[in-house]
Amino acid sequence: MTIFRFFSPFFILFFTQRGYVQAFTGTYGINYGRIANNIPSPDEVVTLLRAAKIRNVRIYDADHSVLQAFSGTGLEIVVGLPNGQLQNMSSNADHALSWVKENVQSFLPDTRIRGIAVGNEVLGGEDFSMWGVLLGAVKNIYSATKKLHLDKLVQISTANSFAVFASSYPPSSCKFNDSVNQYMKPLLEFLQQIGSPFCLNAYPFLAYASDPEHIDINYALFEPTEGIYDPTYRLHYDNMLDAQIDAAYAALENAGFHKMEVIVTETGWASNGDQSEAGANVTNARTYNYNLRKRLAKRKGTPHRPKNIVKAYIFALFNENDKPGHSSEKNYGLFKADGSISYNIGFHGLSAGHSSLLSLKNIYTQGLSWSYTMVFSLSSLIVLI
Repeated sequence: MTIFRFFSPFFILFFTQRGYVQAFTGTYGINYGRIANNIPSPDEVVTLLRAAKIRNVRIYDADHSVLQAFSGTGLEIVVGLPNGQLQNMSSNADHALSWVKENVQSFLPDTRIRGIAVGNEVLGGEDFSMWGVLLGAVKNIYSATKKLHLDKLVQISTANSFAVFASSYPPSSCKFNDSVNQYMKPLLEFLQQIGSPFCLNAYPFLAYASDPEHIDINYALFEPTEGIYDPTYRLHYDNMLDAQIDAAYAALENAGFHKMEVIVTETGWASNGDQSEAGANVTNARTYNYNLRKRLAKRKGTPHRPKNIVKAYIFALFNENDKPGHSSEKNYGLFKADGSISYNIGFHGLSAGHSSLLSLKNIYTQGLSWSYTMVFSLSSLIVLI
């Protein structure tokens, strides 16, 4: 009994009441994209994240230099299986097992890998060849974690864009597109079976930029506004992100998945953009991200799901100068390439003297690393028993 009481706080981090793994601690996380040739090193990023007290991190691959830098830090990371590898993982379970061994198991428990994101915005995307292989890849990656006794430590998910929905206004009317239904339903059935959430990339910025004449900028920025009223739900929405999340819940309910949680895996606002991208400026980016941070700190749900606390990963950590597409794609970062802040929302950037903080990394993490190692070992033992 004494041992159980000692370890129970750690198990709360790993499991929900139904015994499923939970990959998100708290409500605030960030996406660490690296499509740039001038951003800080992974070790410097660790310093930046710890100074900002951002614990939840997502990357879009499983880069070993990043995973090594995160070792022993207490930061919790979701790694990504890129879309380009889905076909291989779907068709070959052995390759999926090797991938998990090399990119996940070999870094545990010192690096707190809490999830694997299998693909990004696959359904509804332009590459139709990926639609049919997503589920197979998800299943094989999950099976690999199960064989390695990691399924109670590492959550499997895949992120979706708003392209999977037919309509999202008002929120209660939202349904999945007919074109993706045949792929979405079996995917959701499997995700429900393994206790994974529906991951949503939600951007009020993109909605506003596409129709600035008819969308109130204050509604998109969490600023005071009349908002909208959903007559079916009989609910008022004072910001667009809540409405977007509840639209996802409505689509899930319409498809028969009433208990699946929605987690926002990307949201943010560009601080610069092309002339055609309305609202892409520093003022709006700061307002959105500052207000979003305050909203998440309240630890509350949405009007339709008040008990489901909203959790979100911000996009993104850095401006990324090598990203293709519109200028906005290069300018979502809370931080500039040199580690300084893009605008002030309460974080501090890297300074000339930040190297002294790096030297504290190992001292700070000795206790955390030991505790996590013990939890990892005990969890694996329980699975084996």
